[in-house]
Amino acid sequence: MTPISMPYTAMLIVPTGVGAAIGGYAGDALPVARAIAQVVDCLITHPNVLNGAQLYWPITNALYVEGYGLDQVALGRWGLRPVHQNRIGLVLDAGIESDLRWRQLQAADAARATLGLSLTDYVVTDAPLGVSLQTADSGATWGTIQRPDSLLRAVEAAIHRGGAEAIAVVARFPDDVGSDALTQYRQGQGVDPLAGAEAVISHLVVKTFRLPCAHAPALQPLPLDPSISPRSAAEELGYTFLPCVLAGLSRAPQFTDRVDAHSLWANQIQTLIAPDSACGGAAVLGLSQTARLITVGDNSTMMQASPDTLGLPALRVASYLEAIGAIAAERAGVHLDALTPTLLPLRPL
Repeated sequence: MTPISMPYTAMLIVPTGVGAAIGGYAGDALPVARAIAQVVDCLITHPNVLNGAQLYWPITNALYVEGYGLDQVALGRWGLRPVHQNRIGLVLDAGIESDLRWRQLQAADAARATLGLSLTDYVVTDAPLGVSLQTADSGATWGTIQRPDSLLRAVEAAIHRGGAEAIAVVARFPDDVGSDALTQYRQGQGVDPLAGAEAVISHLVVKTFRLPCAHAPALQPLPLDPSISPRSAAEELGYTFLPCVLAGLSRAPQFTDRVDAHSLWANQIQTLIAPDSACGGAAVLGLSQTARLITVGDNSTMMQASPDTLGLPALRVASYLEAIGAIAAERAGVHLDALTPTLLPLRPL
């Protein structure tokens, strides 16, 4: 039961790199976030829900929280402190070619001039990061970086010398032109081949420095393909994916240990929305003990971790439209059974 004076807060999770039918592509879960934000007071979600390469949307009541940090919040270990604006440190991989580096810097300057964002001077890592991409037997993607020490030194410089309050990382990712995985992804099928490795980079930074972080891959532009899926099309728009990252980080909440009127903690989150087949992550397992879990059936993934399999109590719905309706009904104090034509009569206990 939620006291009526308490703001209604929901968390929206779409796990990265697991082939989610909605949210597994270039910002294609952003319409879901926009719609849910209209029926809650505060929405907590993560960058791969809100990032659409050069496309993004300013959702004033949404909190942009990197995945590792989101797990810590859901587990009750960290709180969130909303901010008006962060000073963003830009870290560039030394492995990025000169012309591609200039594309990232021009995007950053455009964000300063056009959006009014605050950035420090940039830092280039002292060695190429050496990102590699991997695919698990399940089809989920992951990756490694050969020089995490170089990344952490660059982030430390951005924080201590530049005064950065949030970190945008641009790493050189392998060009995979012509691969079956990339072809399927561009056609709106399969798994994002970059997502798992991106998560490794941002997780490392957030775990080490406890500051907001998000990542944008540096890649050479792909050849024109007129048959691209609309869900993948945002990544076809230009030379960089950095604009959405900078826009999100500019107001990403800070992580905090303090419990006060200005911080938000797990016990203040009423509802958690996740794909029905992907409930095995730390955030879902942790937060489902205190918040109502709503799982969405038609957002299929390559995982097989349903609420029933894990013994989690959940409201299982068919679609995000139904999930939005369930939240609206709860906020109105309307029992879901009253919205169906099969309301049964009361019986003796």
